[in-house]
Amino acid sequence: MQRPMQACLAIDLTRLITRLRHASPTGIDRVDLAYARHILSGGAEGTRFGLVSTALGPRVLDRDTARGIVEAVAAGWVEDVTAEGDPVFRALAASLAVDLAADDRLPRRARKHRGEGGLDRRRLQAETALRVLRSGGIERLPEGTIYLHTSHLRLDRPERFDWLYTRRDARAVFFVHDLIPISHPEYGRPGEAERHAARMETVARHAAHVLVNSGDVGARFTDYALRRGLGAKPVTVAPLGVEPVFSDGAGAAGLSGLARPAFLVCGTIEPRKNHLLLLNLWRDLAGRLGQATPRLIVVGRRGWEIENVADMLDRCAAIRPHVSEVVGLSTHGLAALMRGATALLMPSFIEGYGLPVVEAAASGLPVVASDIPVHREIGGRFAHFLDPLDGPGWTRAIEALSEPGSRLRTDLAGRLAGYEPPSWAAHFERVDAALANLPAATVPMLRRAGERT
Repeated sequence: MQRPMQACLAIDLTRLITRLRHASPTGIDRVDLAYARHILSGGAEGTRFGLVSTALGPRVLDRDTARGIVEAVAAGWVEDVTAEGDPVFRALAASLAVDLAADDRLPRRARKHRGEGGLDRRRLQAETALRVLRSGGIERLPEGTIYLHTSHLRLDRPERFDWLYTRRDARAVFFVHDLIPISHPEYGRPGEAERHAARMETVARHAAHVLVNSGDVGARFTDYALRRGLGAKPVTVAPLGVEPVFSDGAGAAGLSGLARPAFLVCGTIEPRKNHLLLLNLWRDLAGRLGQATPRLIVVGRRGWEIENVADMLDRCAAIRPHVSEVVGLSTHGLAALMRGATALLMPSFIEGYGLPVVEAAASGLPVVASDIPVHREIGGRFAHFLDPLDGPGWTRAIEALSEPGSRLRTDLAGRLAGYEPPSWAAHFERVDAALANLPAATVPMLRRAGERT
């Protein structure tokens, strides 16, 4: 039985408010949304607030105002649409049911129209900003409030959190999603390693407790904090939940009548995701197999430092009939896609968690993943693992999975029998227990950098 949260809680909504201008959520957006709904839900005990970081200092919103903003953001993402009602999914399903090599008039890049709901989102963003600025400051928070920050936003601006030095009775809890910019700076934007180091120092200076999505991230954070002389923090590992639509798909819409096997790769297009490996493999497959080449569906918006990947997607004629790029797919659309595809391919060099891996497993979709620690942690019982640089190995797996009556696919599907994906209920049971057992803030937090003793 879930333990009720009795203490006052203030959930940071800064990132969610910035996402009002976007038509679809990222993985971290979904985590933020799940936390905001959980903390601000009507059934939760204790006092609840929303907190927004501004250049004028933190602004505190009452529960009803905060909840209204959260639901406005969610409504703007149109996440409650069914797969049949998702125009991106419908366009993709139609293209997969025919041979694009024979009919190249169908779109290769399925996406929501840029202007769809844009004016309404901008108006809502302006109204929300005005409402935030009119709200009160941290004096509204009762003594002993738990402050919960579930994204990395603004953590590289430590002055935004100086109010925690003023309110030393408050207990800060942060969610650390990954340390990738620090451990693998080559995959990020220039300067991102330094910015992430500042984020982790902000966490270490203020956190009464740290939440992480995997044991791998927890170990990396603790090791980093100790090496930097920032001290160890209590850590709770809470695997991210899988939305019920992925596992409750009996009778729901899916793909049907596929002209060829179809493979998925999911996530923002960025260097660490290793899309370039797959695109080069598909170019080789197209040269050997021609119109029998399986389809590759790239689900996710374009990110940073991806010039080579973008060139392949935009200018490589060899893969054009075989690769589809999908932007703005709803959660229900993604679940339907996973129910009908051949396999998920996740050749990432590094991940903090790898949510598509467990979403695919919940959908009954075989998974081929890079052999990295977090993939072993979350998919050790069902995934087929390959080194992210083993091009021939990935080619053999793709060809084996594409064969009629594929033995490899039967084996991987069999490993999923009885699989129970992590749930949000189990996630928040761990989080609620950690919050309920936080000690009172009797020991002062670390002083500001340079503050005199």
